Amino acid sequence: MRPLLPIPPDIVTLAHHQEGLVSKAQCDAAGLSRQRVARLIEQRRWRRATSGVYDTDGVLPHQRRRDDFHDHLRRRTAWVGLLAFTGAIAVGACSLALHRVQGLPQVLVPEVALPGGAHRRGRDGILVRQYRTFPTSRIGPRLVARIDHALAQALPGMSREQGVAVLSSTLNRSLLDAAQLSQVHTLLRGCRGAESVHGWFDLAEVGDESPAESSARLSCIDNGVPPDDTQVVFTLRGRFLARVDLAWLLPDGRWLVVEIDGLGPHGRPEALVKDSLRQNGLLGTDRIILLRFRPAENARPGGIGAVVAQHLARLGWISGQQVTRGLKIDLPEARQRPRSGSRTS
Repeated sequence: MRPLLPIPPDIVTLAHHQEGLVSKAQCDAAGLSRQRVARLIEQRRWRRATSGVYDTDGVLPHQRRRDDFHDHLRRRTAWVGLLAFTGAIAVGACSLALHRVQGLPQVLVPEVALPGGAHRRGRDGILVRQYRTFPTSRIGPRLVARIDHALAQALPGMSREQGVAVLSSTLNRSLLDAAQLSQVHTLLRGCRGAESVHGWFDLAEVGDESPAESSARLSCIDNGVPPDDTQVVFTLRGRFLARVDLAWLLPDGRWLVVEIDGLGPHGRPEALVKDSLRQNGLLGTDRIILLRFRPAENARPGGIGAVVAQHLARLGWISGQQVTRGLKIDLPEARQRPRSGSRTS
């Protein structure tokens, strides 16, 4: 049996930056012959992603094990389109995936445009859009639609929950500021399918650190209990205790807080230990009522917001109260409870 020859370093580097994908042109430039590529595919070390594009990971995409699994698949989809057509520019949701915006649909369609809006027939599910002129950004050696125009291209094809999560992600990650987001709103005016999108901009929140938090906050708004603040920092005598996802100030001075347990960092053992320490510190003050939810619980009838609304109704929360947002809340010491059998005057 002939020994397996090493892959040229240039191809390894390109694959690393292109979610495991390389094009035929890139293989040719690196001196990787057509026969060698064919043998790699025959050995199932590589797979064809589409005509002229190869996946250097022999594991099927849906069987891969990685922390960024869904984001990897979205970015891989974008790269399929970029590598399939010479001069292709990633647009719409594919551009947003390469900008690393969160909250996108779980499954994307490869979507590109060609310089000058040139027409080419799509293939293997790849959409070639005829967008004539739009600003671009460079990600590595490739061009993608600038994030504001990518948002205008993509939002009409999303659900309300996805759209609000995407807009919040651009704010939270400082990809756009509020003024720039307003310009995206302007770009959408008159676009086909944009009628339902306009109301989403007022729902975007810089404090949403994940799509799961955006979804939970939106559920609370829909159930009539918008949070008084998000990402609230609690301290005790100036010592940091915790930062919580959503919070409501109760009439007696206590706080109802909600934490959304994500599937990534929050699921790791070291994070669970840290979360339990934060939780114990908060509850030990006797001034916090804590609710924790998994993202999947938002799929139940009424979602997370319905459960929060029930608790707030029982606790007498007042809607529309003026709460100064963005402040650190220094909690008082826990109230001393009388000992069992002790006399009180």
